[in-house]
Amino acid sequence: MTSLLRVNQLCKAYLINKSSGWFGHKQTLHAVDGVSFELSAGETLGLVGESGCGKSTTANLVLGLLAPSSGEVVFDDQPVHAQKNATWRAARKQMQMVYQDPLGALDRRLRVIDQVIEPLDIQNILDRASRREAALAIMTAVGLSQNLFERYPHELSGGQRQRVVLARALILKPKLIVCDEPISALDVSIQAQVINLLQDIQKQMNLAMLFISHDLKVVNHICDRVAVMYLGKIVEQGPVTKVFTRPAHPYTQALLSAVASPFKPDATDRIILEGEPPNPVNRPSGCAFHPRCSKASEICKQASPRLGQITDAHQVSCHLYPLTTVEASPC
Repeated sequence: MTSLLRVNQLCKAYLINKSSGWFGHKQTLHAVDGVSFELSAGETLGLVGESGCGKSTTANLVLGLLAPSSGEVVFDDQPVHAQKNATWRAARKQMQMVYQDPLGALDRRLRVIDQVIEPLDIQNILDRASRREAALAIMTAVGLSQNLFERYPHELSGGQRQRVVLARALILKPKLIVCDEPISALDVSIQAQVINLLQDIQKQMNLAMLFISHDLKVVNHICDRVAVMYLGKIVEQGPVTKVFTRPAHPYTQALLSAVASPFKPDATDRIILEGEPPNPVNRPSGCAFHPRCSKASEICKQASPRLGQITDAHQVSCHLYPLTTVEASPC
């Protein structure tokens, strides 16, 4: 299957001040450190990991909202650049974002129908009357009733606002949607409605979806493949069924052990990670996870593992597996 999106050795580093004053000096923070993955039309890739691991930064790099320090993003066989020129705008038409906070993503001063029409205005697509007709059609398609079209964002519920954000993203008929925690701000009952709506629309439009979430049960339900991030790196990726039933990396095993299940009410197999994630400015030597890993050995402290294949389409970055080789960080 031809890949719609290819991300190759993507890195994003920031220079930050270690201390203030005359003698302060800068250090490098690696927010994204050599991330690679592919995504095909109609496919959903879940991106999971603790807060601060680089998921949202990766999403912004994919969309061309941030310029990478190194590496590349190729969308529909064209490189994605962060320069806001005609080429960037043409690519962004086909790549849209659904944000975590729908109220923050909307302009409270504008009626919701005007905000759904706005992408057509920016891209100069259709005439004025046709733009309104297109907006009415897509808002109806995402389950908004007509009495809501002329309202302002603060007059809608959280689920209704997220449907407006989704309509605004879909009106340009994109090929890729990046969903950054799209249901975390919603009630549980509304979450299921939004997830089902996303799946229905994805099938109808053959959309590719990059789905960022902390909820592993939702990722298991909606995603075809999953990539697990830790401290800016992908430590495991593969089909959801393989990764979630036979997790290879100790970090993935710990994440999945924390998922509540009626089949393990006593939680005797819960893996408790010691300590906090390391400071990304002062990364540990070798494998970044080794200070919290109960299976770490001496080589884990000395050498950084590379993502390697252990079974068909299932990859892991860990010294516990012989197919994983060692290489220097690309960033």
